Amino acid sequence: MKKIKFLDLDAQRKKINSFLYKNINNVLEGSNYIMGPEVEELEKKLANYAGAKYCVTCASGTDALILALLALKIGRGDKVICPSFTFPATAESILITGAQPIFVDVSKKTFNICYDKLELVLEKYRTKKNKIKAIIAVDLFGLPANYSRLKKLAKQFNVSIISDAAQSFGGSLYDKKVGAINEITCTSFFPAKPLGCYGDGGAIFLTKKSLRDKIVSLRAHGKSKSKYKINDIGLNSRLDTIQAAILLSKIKIFNWELKKRNNIAKLYIKELEKNFITPYIPENSVSAWAQFTLQVRNRKKILYYLKEKNIPAVIYYPIPMHLQPAYKQFNSKYIDLKNSEDLSKSVFSIPIHPYLESNQKEYIISSLNNAVKNIIN
Repeated sequence: MKKIKFLDLDAQRKKINSFLYKNINNVLEGSNYIMGPEVEELEKKLANYAGAKYCVTCASGTDALILALLALKIGRGDKVICPSFTFPATAESILITGAQPIFVDVSKKTFNICYDKLELVLEKYRTKKNKIKAIIAVDLFGLPANYSRLKKLAKQFNVSIISDAAQSFGGSLYDKKVGAINEITCTSFFPAKPLGCYGDGGAIFLTKKSLRDKIVSLRAHGKSKSKYKINDIGLNSRLDTIQAAILLSKIKIFNWELKKRNNIAKLYIKELEKNFITPYIPENSVSAWAQFTLQVRNRKKILYYLKEKNIPAVIYYPIPMHLQPAYKQFNSKYIDLKNSEDLSKSVFSIPIHPYLESNQKEYIISSLNNAVKNIIN
């Protein structure tokens, strides 16, 4: 049996070799490395794939969040809600704009924001001088959040919703693809994402032309149609043309890869649910399966057993944001974040990439189930 990799980008590269090198060579021959034609082509293909009106690419998923916040004119003195159980980029983007993050707990079933606790926090800050301006909903591990419920809360409390879909592009809710579910959706093309490039990259999907035009300006220093007329304070956040060419190669096999991930997830759930808390996928939801995350007691012993069996496993995330040294100052003792703390001690993720072979999947499953038996006995 071949060595099991947590993510097998080499196997993927071999599958797309002919598209990949042709696209990269076209960029090299054209020498148009910044905002070349491949960038516009990619934006159109991404928008078409998602069923979104507009797509604007940028330099990273983090920048996508920052650009979205700036386009909504969120900044100093404003407050923005985000889950504590997430990657630092979510909270980081809020602080970079000058706003303050308000951490909210997540559901242990879905890993996404807990809507009951969210409503309590929105109510708590309703009368504050600096009201909450937006909610960043993170589609963690590939599962889209419940945007039907989120939109009702957003309307009730007059706040905007930004989707942090860094891990969920390719997923769907009620037959709507991520990118078309919400008015502003941000994603990442970091190499480990379901659709990843060979460096950093990101995109914002939008329903309003005014926001699309604003973000196009903001990603290029805030310039207007005239190169040296600056309307806003923006960023240098353009997607490199070579990365666009790489993504154009990968999007050709994206649906095939998503189908493979979903089939592996179904197999894992069927074979592991007796010994582990497996991911819960609500009705009418399809995950992009950026990660397959299990919950278990005795995590340390399980991980040690897997290491002995040469099975890679990763903890996403060992420290919730409100306990991170850089973010402790934003931890409110009046907001319950127990689920985030409990999950950080019990979760771990196993390989779910599309290039796992049958014997590798069988080995992962049997090793996990044996680990539980050996530890209990």
